[in-house]
Amino acid sequence: MKKKEKPNNNNSKDNDFIKNLIISILIVICLIAAFAIYYFNVNKVKNEEKELDYTEFITSINEDSIEKIKMTTGSSTLTVTMVGEGEEKDREKTVIVPSIQAFMEWIQEKIDKEGVSIELIQVPVNPILKISDTLFSLLPTILLIVLMVMIIKMQGFGGDSGKVYGGEDGSKKTDVRFDDIAGLDEEKAELVEIVDFLKSPKSYLDMGAKIPRGILLYGKPGTGKTLIAKAIAGEAGVPFISMSGSEFIEMFAGLGASRVRRLFDRAKKLSPCIVFIDEIDAIGSRRATNSGAETENNQTLNQLLVEMDGFESNETVIVLAATNRPEMLDKALLRPGRFDRQVTIPAPDLNGRESILKLHSKNKKFAQDVDFKDIAGDTAGFTGAELANLLNEAAIIATRNKHEEITNNDIENAVKKITVGLEKTNRVVSDKDKRLTAYHEAGHAVVSKFLPTQTNVKEISIIPRGLAGGYTMYKTNEDKYYVSKTELLEKMVALMGGRAAEQVALNEISTGASNDLEVATGIAKDMLTVYGMDEKIGPLSIKVDDPYEIQLFGDKITDAVGNEIQVLIDNAYKTAQEILIANRDILDRVAERLLEKEKITSEEFEEFFK
Repeated sequence: MKKKEKPNNNNSKDNDFIKNLIISILIVICLIAAFAIYYFNVNKVKNEEKELDYTEFITSINEDSIEKIKMTTGSSTLTVTMVGEGEEKDREKTVIVPSIQAFMEWIQEKIDKEGVSIELIQVPVNPILKISDTLFSLLPTILLIVLMVMIIKMQGFGGDSGKVYGGEDGSKKTDVRFDDIAGLDEEKAELVEIVDFLKSPKSYLDMGAKIPRGILLYGKPGTGKTLIAKAIAGEAGVPFISMSGSEFIEMFAGLGASRVRRLFDRAKKLSPCIVFIDEIDAIGSRRATNSGAETENNQTLNQLLVEMDGFESNETVIVLAATNRPEMLDKALLRPGRFDRQVTIPAPDLNGRESILKLHSKNKKFAQDVDFKDIAGDTAGFTGAELANLLNEAAIIATRNKHEEITNNDIENAVKKITVGLEKTNRVVSDKDKRLTAYHEAGHAVVSKFLPTQTNVKEISIIPRGLAGGYTMYKTNEDKYYVSKTELLEKMVALMGGRAAEQVALNEISTGASNDLEVATGIAKDMLTVYGMDEKIGPLSIKVDDPYEIQLFGDKITDAVGNEIQVLIDNAYKTAQEILIANRDILDRVAERLLEKEKITSEEFEEFFK
């Protein structure tokens, strides 16, 4: 019979309570310590004038100048009242006796034999002072214990590793299903059988099939790796233990390996279940030399390898891991028997983006003119997380503009805000800078128009956005998986159009082309060192992980690469200049229209070429 789930408070709330309690105790102790130190120093200053030296004290007794002696039980400090006129309080002084027992025997003999007239008074200990003295003496120990408890809590000694969803301890269940994921149909189909494994492992075991030990999900950030892992657990209805790779690495040696052991011990108790390790490259990166922090990382990775290889055949525990950098992982981790499958989670294509937009639009109000297919076409390269953020930004913009529904214009403004930056209409820009920006952006647009492989211009603006003084947006109607050499060369020409327009029209160049130059140089470098697209260098990949490996190619190759990069950039710049010189009248008219209207749409731009 299945054990009934018991209601249980959230673990995070308990942890927060413990932390707040510890902090409160620390604050109280610090206040007590500060008050005690202040009180001690104040009393010390006051009592310095009333202190009596022990030698003077003995002389005063012999001279019969002492009227009264008060003694506190267990204390070696005496309160002495001197003989004289005035109030008793003003005549009191304190004296520290080296040996209270020897002094008592001596003074009693003085009183009995010599008849010294001194009144001896025994004062009981004040319980409040006794407690405060005890607390003050124990203060360093208490502070040390509290500090150790805080370190233990922060480093995770004891307690369980990872957050559990859907366990029998009443923890929250994951409510994510495959229907909540759009744009990843093939990837979901690949993982459906994992759900069958978890639901009915016996049928697979009877057939002689082994349950996969691990599945590695890799792709760009925001593509939905964590979401898919939760959906698998939600569909299978099994516990889901989630932990980040960075949580294993702490300041104490051996703690990472200990956490790995506790994590898998817990998983075996909850079997069948899913263990999800996010950002596994934090602990799964290639093992290096055993020195410094690398030793701890290696121990943690070794323990993970041992645990993933140590499942019993009857333990239905599947490890899902996610990373953005699979090339960083150790080869031992990727072999069959540990991560049996590696599933790429790509950025969605056109249809996938449309499905994701429709999925995230369910709780939002949209106007009739909104076409999700058009939006999907304008957002090539966006991940699922970025598309969700896009619609959220559009909803915020619509609310700010007091629209009853989200319009197509709201979504376009959201796209510009995300890709280019926030529009800064109030920024004061000089006429000189405006003119330079207008010619710069007009140069990009006009040059692109005469390059067959480049997409059509969507909008040109000289209103500052983000760090840019202006921008030229292009239509993206298709997803590109391969890029030709011609397209890369023409992309560099389009990038150099802004700098070329400044030179052709204003006989001046500015810092505004810095990003264009950076991107163009990157394209030229990749063409030579990664794609092998240069005739002189040849089909050679010079991309290296270690800087020292570049020495294998020799100085001749590296010099040739540098020279060819410069040749490609120079040729692109010359081509852009030639296009603009041949179409100088269009360049001037586009720039003047930008100075007049600040923005030009695609329809208005096409009018210049009719």
